[in-house]
Amino acid sequence: MGATWAESSQVLRDVADSCKQQQWSTAIRLLTSHPGLSSSAVLLCNRALCYSKLELYKHVVKDCDKALVLSPCTPLASLYKGQALAAMGKHQESIEVWRKGYEAGLGQTIDLQVLLQLHSLTCLTKIAPEKVSSPAVKGATYPTSYPQNDEPVKVALRNRSAPAAGGVNSKEGTLSDGHEASNEIRRLSVDLRIARGIAEVNSGKYDKAVDIFTQLDKENIGSTSALIGRGTAYAFQRKLDLAIADFSKAIELDPKALEAWKRRGQARAATAPSLEAIADLSEALKLDPNSPDTLNERGVVYYKLKDYHSAIYDLRACVALDSTNKYAYNYLGLASTAAGDYVEGLAAHFKALELDPSFREGWIHLAQSYKEHANSAEAMQCLRKVLSLDVKYIHAYRLLGLLLLSLGDHRVAIKELTVGLEMDPSNKECFYLRGSCSHAIGNFEEAVKDYEVVIEADVHTGENRTLQSLSFYQREIALYSATKSNLPIDHFDIDKDLEAVFKEAWCKRMSPLVLLPSYVRQPQFKDPGNALTPKIENFVLTKSKKALLEAADRLGHRIQYNCPGFLRNLRQHRMAGLAALEIAQKVANYRRVLREARKVQEMSIMEKEQKLGDHIEEVSQNGVGACSSSTSVSPCSCHQEARLKNQGLNWRDVYSIGVKWRQVSEPCDPVVWVDMLSEKEFAAGFGSHTPMLLGQSKVVRYFPNFSRALGVAKRIILEERQVFNAANRPVDVSDPMQLLSIDSAANCRDIYDVVGEDFWIVTPCYSTARRGKVLDGTRLTLQKLGLNGFDFSIRTPGTPQRWAEYEEEMHAAWEEYCDAYCGRSKAPNNPKQLKKLQDCILRLAFYWYNFMPLARGTAVVGYVTLLGLFLAADMEVSASIPEGVQVDWEAILSSDLQSFMQSVRPWLLPSLIHDTSWQNLPNVSETFPTLGSVLGVLSSNY
Repeated sequence: MGATWAESSQVLRDVADSCKQQQWSTAIRLLTSHPGLSSSAVLLCNRALCYSKLELYKHVVKDCDKALVLSPCTPLASLYKGQALAAMGKHQESIEVWRKGYEAGLGQTIDLQVLLQLHSLTCLTKIAPEKVSSPAVKGATYPTSYPQNDEPVKVALRNRSAPAAGGVNSKEGTLSDGHEASNEIRRLSVDLRIARGIAEVNSGKYDKAVDIFTQLDKENIGSTSALIGRGTAYAFQRKLDLAIADFSKAIELDPKALEAWKRRGQARAATAPSLEAIADLSEALKLDPNSPDTLNERGVVYYKLKDYHSAIYDLRACVALDSTNKYAYNYLGLASTAAGDYVEGLAAHFKALELDPSFREGWIHLAQSYKEHANSAEAMQCLRKVLSLDVKYIHAYRLLGLLLLSLGDHRVAIKELTVGLEMDPSNKECFYLRGSCSHAIGNFEEAVKDYEVVIEADVHTGENRTLQSLSFYQREIALYSATKSNLPIDHFDIDKDLEAVFKEAWCKRMSPLVLLPSYVRQPQFKDPGNALTPKIENFVLTKSKKALLEAADRLGHRIQYNCPGFLRNLRQHRMAGLAALEIAQKVANYRRVLREARKVQEMSIMEKEQKLGDHIEEVSQNGVGACSSSTSVSPCSCHQEARLKNQGLNWRDVYSIGVKWRQVSEPCDPVVWVDMLSEKEFAAGFGSHTPMLLGQSKVVRYFPNFSRALGVAKRIILEERQVFNAANRPVDVSDPMQLLSIDSAANCRDIYDVVGEDFWIVTPCYSTARRGKVLDGTRLTLQKLGLNGFDFSIRTPGTPQRWAEYEEEMHAAWEEYCDAYCGRSKAPNNPKQLKKLQDCILRLAFYWYNFMPLARGTAVVGYVTLLGLFLAADMEVSASIPEGVQVDWEAILSSDLQSFMQSVRPWLLPSLIHDTSWQNLPNVSETFPTLGSVLGVLSSNY
């Protein structure tokens, strides 16, 4: 028992210390742990007092009720309960509680001062009869009731000396000291005025609340509480600057005003997530380190600032203190997923939904997480659940439309987005998405209408301005496409037809204002005399088209990466299959031309040799010496073949087939040749940017390549002993200690700390065309983002010099492919010829991926072309790409062709099957000759 008493005594000392430091949450936790809490009215009242400091008035009422059950004659319980009810706007109930408490205390041995306070409060029925009964708003951004200023709040709690002689006249029911009663009533009237202002805020009557708090501020009474109350009313009205000003004044008056710090942090975060908001919330946590609400608030701000590690720390602390906070679990799920911990992210989302199965935002964010990790079925199920809860929830329609677009189901996406826009016509992203879907299926006029809604909108955020810029570029592309819709597909050529500056701005998502005043807009549908008559070509399935599509769909799904983040887009699969078949058909046709040309050449050589032989024999008979016939014939035949190749198909022609199909299949992606941009941009080295780590976010698609890429970067730095900074100047890192640190580096921070600034290094790519020459591969770039984040990415500049070197490499690889292709036709069963041909195709793929000549789409075009080149040689790739393998990254992170071949041969070559059935298929370019027909087949549900 002694030990128990000592432990209890220590708990009470800790409670007192916590209260001195205004750490109310800690005090509540300590009191809750006290073994005598449930049987002690005094302890229950103490906990009720702590709850009141945190404005948890329902808990105050519950504890006071328990105390009154234990001891009906507990005036403090009546006092605290009445104050809580008053703060909740239940003034008549509060006065009745005070009256009963006063009557129950008469004649009892209790604190006389508390009894007098109860009596004074009962007198307020004649002074402040106003009745405010509106309930508090639930789920508001800011807490819905406010702390009262120290002076008025503590009037009813402060231990003061006993009243003057005369005591209480129970018969009359009035205080014998009229002056003391008058002061007491005046102070308590202030309390009620503040409570009334709070009730007005909670009921949404913000202007009335502002009037009440402004009057209190003018009277210089209840000033801190009035400022906090008025600031909160302003915040609800989105008058955030006024709110911040009031909270700042409150802090000046009382630097320990916890609620002022917290609410100023909230107001600053609502203006824009910032370090200032973090600083205010951190000050609030110094005053109350275990406040789950403040931890949640700061965690959310950290998340919005993309400081995911700090967000996770705060949100974990929050749910440890309050395991019922669904909002904290929701943001913990978002932060964990962004930081790369998909398992913890899902677990947090599940917990949020376990707490509230009707939590719309929880279902939406869970769906988003599933979508980002390419789990489309689960994402779809979550979105359907949201819409079953709230059929008007626009964000569900937005995400559903985006998911369907990503899966290639544009027509269904249009239907869902249209329903959403009927519910909320103000959502500009839904207009943009619907326009994109209409654009993709060839409904250009409807697409332009939706794009123009976004363009003409009055936007206020950077995100919406970007959407507005994209809508401008997409509208121009749609208008251009409309002029080509009924023409042969070759007439659709955005690389040659669109202005270079336009394409550059499109790729960079720049404001269209940069195009002024020289840019000439595309013809408009409403222009007088406009010849735009595009029509959506209805896809009619015939027997020949069916056979073609079955082959295309079977082949096309081989492009699918089986990695997180890559959704299965059936439209893109069909695009890939048709493109590969067209490549195979055109290459095979080119082979036939070459073969026929070589036959002609061989016949010509034989005829010349025969004539020359007759001539030699004749000359020999006349005594003239003979000469070698080969010296006169071979140069001629080689010259003819070279001229034929120049007039026929080159490597760029072949890859351009895949490029055009990619451009048509998803018109919102800027798939353009880098060398067709402006001369200035090309000279500056425009190129792609693919991050693996962005700040603290592990990019779901590409982070799996992080460890290997970091290892490559370390190896290059150790070999070169230098890096290049942002100004492209070399930075020496040859010091032995630096090299040792780099060798042992485990992450981006370790390497960055050694170099001390942003830098890049270039991967080597060994030439095959010119032995010993090393081409520039890609740039591995490390940049610091914020205090704790890094951008670790590949950036491939397309400079003229680099372009010329890779163009030479691609030309040589293509020439060797053509030779091997024709050579195999002479010896189809020769294993050496077969291996040579296979190696030539892999060689083209390797240098194409390292070349990266497109602003976007290099990866898919590269693999589509690989499929087509194998098929042209009667070899069909029958296997899917193995799980976790990204073929373009295999090439980029390999310094030489042999290394790349070793990584892909084991799974690719065994999957090749001999197939000539494709030769009997209809010609792709003849079956779908126009842009409209191509859009029709890509948009068909068959």
